[in-house]
Amino acid sequence: MRSGDSLGANLAEGHGRYSYQDNQRFVKIAIVSLNETRHWLRLAYARNLLTQEQSDRLHPLLNEFLPKLNAYLNSLKQKPKG
Repeated sequence: MRSGDSLGANLAEGHGRYSYQDNQRFVKIAIVSLNETRHWLRLAYARNLLTQEQSDRLHPLLNEFLPKLNAYLNSLKQKPKG
């Protein structure tokens, strides 16, 4: 739960920053949180804390989100610095 919450919190904090570089840093942290969330969901399934149906619903969402975060990060790198 914490890593998933951290993902959204870092995106929100980065969006509120006044420089593209700060925003990029928080997007990178959000990507790390996304990978951590994927790890915890795999463990939750392995420990029978999630059903197959729940796992099947969550993994595609996370797999779809990573390319979008990377695209957002790349778009920030295209912005003028300063």
